[in-house]
Formats: sequence, C-alpha cells, structure tokens
Amino acid sequence: MPEVQIPTPDLPPTEVERVRHHTLFEDGQAIFTGTLFVSLALIMFGQAGLMTGGTAGVAFLIHYATGLSFGPVFFVLNLPFYGFAWKRMGREFTLKTFVSVGLLSLMTSLSPALFAIERLNPVYAAVLGGLLLGAGCLFLARHHASLGGATIVSLYLQRARNWRAGHVQMMIDGVILGLAFTLVEPSKALYSILAAITMNLFIAINHRPGRYAVL
Repeated sequence: MPEVQIPTPDLPPTEVERVRHHTLFEDGQAIFTGTLFVSLALIMFGQAGLMTGGTAGVAFLIHYATGLSFGPVFFVLNLPFYGFAWKRMGREFTLKTFVSVGLLSLMTSLSPALFAIERLNPVYAAVLGGLLLGAGCLFLARHHASLGGATIVSLYLQRARNWRAGHVQMMIDGVILGLAFTLVEPSKALYSILAAITMNLFIAINHRPGRYAVL
C-alpha cells in the first residue's frame, strides 16, 4: 500500500528499506481494521436506506432491486477486476485486495447476527459513514490494498497519470449515485450524495500524488 515518502538520505539502504516496507503483521492489522471500518459504514447505510459509490454502490443497487444479500453480490462483482489489477498493479496489491474484498463480504454478511441498530439519523449515517469509508480506504491504500472495482481504477490512474484518486473516485461515484434516484427515495439519494462527498473529500485531502512511495 502507499507509503508516506519520508526523506531518509543519510540512512543506509537497509534502513531505508525497513522504513518503507510494512511487516506482515502490520499489513494484516491494517487490512482487518480498514475493512471493519468500511463494513460499519455499509451496515449503517443499509440500515438508513442509503447508497454509496464504487463497486459497493453497484452491489447496493442490486441488493435494493432484487433483495439479494449485499456480501455475496459485492464479492462476485469484484471478480472481473482482479485480472486487470494483477497486470497493472502487481501480485501483492491484487492478493491483498482479494483478501480485503473477501473480509468485507464476510463482515457485512455476519453483521445481522452480531449487532443491530435501533435508531439512526440518515444525516448522521451519511457523515459518519462517509468518514469511516474514507478512513478505511486509506488504511488499505497505505498497505497496498483496496476494495476492488472503482478503487483499483482510481489508484491505478493516480499511479500512472498522477490524478488524485479521490477526484477519480468522485466522478465514478457520481454516475453510480445518479442511478440511486431510480431505486431509493429522493431524500435518501441526497443523503447518499452527502456521504460520497464526505468520503471523497477526505480521500482527496489525505491521499495526494507524490505523498506515497508505492502508488
């Protein structure tokens, strides 16, 4: 995942390598924490009847339209993107992304048996959910992983074209959220847009090109 570029001109090569690379344990805890944050956001969105962008947004559209469980739909939707990720982003990124997507699918599927939310204001869900999504995605991005789909494309464009991942993601999300008006109440769609703006501004501010060593 992307690392903050820390000037280390006086360090020997072994020290520079140690600073720039995470351990397996560090990667594991970041992937678990990031997917947990995102799962909490998606659980709140589902409870409040909100939408989100990216592949998760498409999974929500299918869920609302057909009643199919979000977790399995999200997992299947991401399958076509792994070939592109393997070729363009590398084996490590692809494997970590596969694990992240699998964990998120499992967490959202198990959530009804773990806890329930009795009352949830949609504005609160939109803002808190947007921040949790942004923080979770940055946890994953910091450790060379993502949640697949649109995130793979946006991170690749940041790496290859120096485009801000948050801005690319926002454009993709805009298209998906526009479709939300066909399936959810207009007020819920507007709250969903608020969540997307919150998430993408958070990522755009905190995940800038040139600030990371890997992506």
